[in-house]
Amino acid sequence: MRVLYINNDGGGFADFINVPDGQAVSDFFAERMTDEDAGEYLIRVNRQPVARDQKLRDGDRISITPVKIEGALAGEIPSA
Repeated sequence: MRVLYINNDGGGFADFINVPDGQAVSDFFAERMTDEDAGEYLIRVNRQPVARDQKLRDGDRISITPVKIEGALAGEIPSA
């Protein structure tokens, strides 16, 4: 089946890709984001946060966005 994969990590990209029928979101993440911790990413399907065991369906839009931006300092507001 075909889904739209939007990766917002680093430079980001989007593309339609083929995945196995009924693949779980956790398996999709593990295959695409090797050696990464899913807890450090917001994973959405069709713009909604989802459970790890949610099954993907043909035509779904899945996005993976880091919850922390590397190099940013927590709590610091830049001066104008």
